Amino acid sequence: MQELYSKITGQGPPLIILHGFLGMSDNWKTLGNQYAENGFEVHLIDQRNHGRSFHSDQFSYELLAEDLHRYCLNHKLEKISIIGHSMGGKTAMLFATTYPEMVEALIIADISPKYYPVHHQTILNGLLSIDFKTTKSRKEADEQLARYIPELGVRQFLLKNIYWKDKDELAFRFNLTALNDNIEEIGKALPDNARYEGKTLFIKGGQSEYITAQDETLIRQHFPEASVSAIPGAGHWVQAENPGMFFRITSEFLKR
Repeated sequence: MQELYSKITGQGPPLIILHGFLGMSDNWKTLGNQYAENGFEVHLIDQRNHGRSFHSDQFSYELLAEDLHRYCLNHKLEKISIIGHSMGGKTAMLFATTYPEMVEALIIADISPKYYPVHHQTILNGLLSIDFKTTKSRKEADEQLARYIPELGVRQFLLKNIYWKDKDELAFRFNLTALNDNIEEIGKALPDNARYEGKTLFIKGGQSEYITAQDETLIRQHFPEASVSAIPGAGHWVQAENPGMFFRITSEFLKR
């Protein structure tokens, strides 16, 4: 089986960080270094079909959780803390409820255990519209994406995935075909009977609608020890929009 790509920094108890949909480990580099300075061995992981990890036609949360389990076994990590954002949060939830004995603490950023309808299709259509046979620069890719995605910040996040496949051809690091084909998987709910009774923190963006007040009841059905904190003014990318507050809240929780 193929191994997940990761960047490991720092010394101490292992802290796994899982990026969101269409993201990669590099998105967490600055915060990862801060956690390392704070006494953790930080593992910034690229999940399958993302970043520098392997590509596969198969994609589901069961597979993502199993990839993480295999990664922990290969790296001899017996007990981990996990931070997961969005899609990475869903992976982290399923991992913690499947392998509770391996999890010291769980932090979920702006996602709940519920089902989410497909809502990334415009972004995927924009990405699929880019033809790297004719698109030869990030600027040209950005101009094409702008026809679908007006938000500059979202485009910049996506464009970080572009790299030189060879000296004259650009490509995406993520496996766009597989992610588009399996888009229904991204919003899937945590199984009804999934439960993790260890220490858990959900962080939501104050301006985000991904975690509602009603969701907090569902969260505590699956995670009875969970607390929920909001970061005022932040949207879905809560860790990028207010990294200072995110780091402070998560560090205090991890040190408890």
